[in-house]
Order: sequence, then C-alpha cells, then structure tokens
Amino acid sequence: MNLSQKLGYPENSKLLIIHADDAGLSHSENRATIQALQNGMINSYSIMVPCPWFYEMANFAKDNPQFDNGIHLTLTCEWENYKFGPILPINEVPTLVDKNGYFHKTRVDFINNAKPEEVKKELRAQIEKALHFGLKPTHLDSHMCSIGVSPEFLEIYKALGKEYNLPVFINKQFVETISLSNEKYNYENTLVADNLLIGYFTDFEKGELKQSYEKALDNIKPGFNVFLLHPAFDDNEMQGITKNHPNFGSEWRQIDFDYFTSEECKTKLKENNIQLITWKEIQGVR
Repeated sequence: MNLSQKLGYPENSKLLIIHADDAGLSHSENRATIQALQNGMINSYSIMVPCPWFYEMANFAKDNPQFDNGIHLTLTCEWENYKFGPILPINEVPTLVDKNGYFHKTRVDFINNAKPEEVKKELRAQIEKALHFGLKPTHLDSHMCSIGVSPEFLEIYKALGKEYNLPVFINKQFVETISLSNEKYNYENTLVADNLLIGYFTDFEKGELKQSYEKALDNIKPGFNVFLLHPAFDDNEMQGITKNHPNFGSEWRQIDFDYFTSEECKTKLKENNIQLITWKEIQGVR
C-alpha cells in the first residue's frame, strides 16, 4: 500500500501538505503564519527553537493543537544583520558557530566545520527544549536543509526522527540538489516526499512567483507532495532581517502569504482535486 491507501484515499490521489517554514524567526513571520493557518490554505508549520520569537509561536502551538506544528531544526543562519546561534552553551558545540558565536552563514561553512557529535547534541537539545515547553510536534524538518549536505548528517536527522517517533521531511531531489558530499545517500525504510513544490528566484525576479504557484498546483502529480513556503509581511522588521537577501526575502514572503490566503488558491485546490493531508495523519500510519 502506498501512503494514499494507508490514509484511506484512492491509490492515485494528489496528496498535499502546504507548509510554512521559519515560524519563530520574527514577529512578522509569526503573525503571517498564524493568519495563514486560521484564514488560508496553509495547514502545517514548523518552529525555529533557537530564534528570538520562538516563545510567541510556541504558545500559539500549545493553544492551537489542531494545526500541525513541527520543529524546524536549525544549524545555519543566512541573514546579514540578524543572527542567532545554538541553544547549548558555545563551549559544548564550538564547531557549530563562527568567530562571533553565531551559526555559520552558509551550508559550505557548516559542512567544513561542524562535527557530527555536536550536530546531534544541538539538534537533540532543540527537540528537548520544545518538548519541555509542552509542545507536541508532528514532525521534524530542517532549516535550509542543512542536514542534507552529507549522508552522515542526514542519518543523524533520520535517527532523531526514530528516537522521538516523529516523521522527518525528506525529498530526495532537494537533498541531492544541495548536497556537498560525493557519498551515496540511503533512503531505505524512510518516508520520502515524492515531490517538493517551491518558488524559484528566477520566477520572483520576473515578477511571476504567484503565477508559478498557480502552475505548480495545476501540474501537481499523484503521490505525496509538500509545498514549502515562508509567509511573512513585507514590513520594516522583515526588511531589516532579509537585507541584501531577496531570495526568500520580505517581498517574496508577502507573496507567499497573499497567494495562500486567497480565494484563487482555494479554487485551484478544488479544481485540481488536491487532497490536503497533515503530518499528524502520516504519524498515525507510518
């Protein structure tokens, strides 16, 4: 049986999770994510435990258990003037930080410095902090897919999923696109999303990001699909955070929010006979 059948749908169903990354990053990100969950088509999100606005989003998660909420495991920080680092003391995970004590900015810096034992230690600490806060996460995923840079780090991620009995978000094509290793990945006995739907910078540059989302929904394939979004508002806070970073910047994030809270999006889902599912459902049938 494939995932559709396990969930009680026809074999060739177009299953879709519409997921919001980066909750906890900022107040703007939190407000947009909450509004998109309550009034839009987004039905899943994940929280960045090391970020300053974790507390606000974690309280929302506790008060609103009807929404999927995962842990957005964080090992890198891509922003120019907005920084965060590990929740463990730096002397316990020194290879995970730059000279100023913040997470490395790029995946290259991360893989060139991070020791696997420190990666595992920090990721477990992030999960434990969320659990201690009272969260009941539905899954694990990874900020910037940093755990995908090598098979060794991906195995740590998968092992933590098994340890905490949580599905982990993995898409083979995405992992192998950002991979910085020549070693072979092992996907055996692992739930893998068949298709990742995501915006591309070329479409954003041409002012066609919304149209690309519509096209993606029109061409969605049968199987397990995940639409990966980053809703936020194009306000002073997000403009400051995403300075000199138009890729997934504040303007982009506003488009994500606008489209996935629109009637047009709702209509597209119906027209294409797309079945929204949740990580919580998947957790129950794995």
